[in-house]
Amino acid sequence: MKIRIELDDSLDDIEVVIRARHLGPEFEAIQKTLSQLNRPSLIFYKGSSEYFLSLSDVLFFETDGTKIFAHTGEEAYEVKLKLYELEEYLPIYFCRVAKSTIINVRAIYSLDKSFSGTSSVRFANTYKEVHVSRHYYHLLKERIQEVR
Repeated sequence: MKIRIELDDSLDDIEVVIRARHLGPEFEAIQKTLSQLNRPSLIFYKGSSEYFLSLSDVLFFETDGTKIFAHTGEEAYEVKLKLYELEEYLPIYFCRVAKSTIINVRAIYSLDKSFSGTSSVRFANTYKEVHVSRHYYHLLKERIQEVR
């Protein structure tokens, strides 16, 4: 891949043009990354307080009833977006691993596969663990290869 930057005083805004022989999966990742540059930061809630965390500190997001929680190593914070909205919002290093869970692939310490077909992800320096459904296991393995 070649990257070329051209400066043009006549432009009012940044213009990105991608030229290729054919479309491939890397274009989706590039498009998602570029679209996230202008997004507002995510706000996390705990009680009556608002927190402004780095997404790299978040281990995973999960549903608990009608609420969505972001888990760090020590805490859990409520997020006001739905899981499908988070999936669109989050960077490429987040991956859905179950109907109710999205994890930070860069935070994975270990991936354990059981004989029953379900798997679990553990994170370093915390007791927190997430189960991976069989349906999402191969997607997770691919994402690990992409971002690690």
